[in-house]
Amino acid sequence: MAAALLPNTLAAAGKKAPDLSVSFHLQAEPGDRRAFKQLTAGKEVLFSKSAEINTKDIVAFRPFPADDGNSYGMVFQLNKTASNRLRNMSTAHQDKLLLAVVNGQVRDAVLIDKPINDGLIVIWKWVSLTEVKLADQHVPRIGEDLKTWKKRIKKK
Repeated sequence: MAAALLPNTLAAAGKKAPDLSVSFHLQAEPGDRRAFKQLTAGKEVLFSKSAEINTKDIVAFRPFPADDGNSYGMVFQLNKTASNRLRNMSTAHQDKLLLAVVNGQVRDAVLIDKPINDGLIVIWKWVSLTEVKLADQHVPRIGEDLKTWKKRIKKK
């Protein structure tokens, strides 16, 4: 779905992390041929095959324990271009679902209920600790400067 994040930064740190793929797909209209079906909230829903937001748009992240007590969620900070795209998409498509996919596996779907103006997009649940550790290898944590992040991933 999406390419690995920041490959030049990882090469500079001396390590090649396994690929990470994160994508967010907007609910599609019935009859759209470029869509796939996904069971969501007990019913089949169509989602666009092309992602609105993907891995290359992410500049930082922050994990958090999910409410289910067994998994994690993640907040992703987007680059400026993707932040604008998210604001426009969330303004134009309120009351539609946005599906989160990590490494080809569906993680969560959220209802767009208002414009998203802060450049942050969230997966609320069903992210594994392995996926959090993988994200750590690809992008810094929100608020972490690049130099500190490079030192941290070099130690691992």
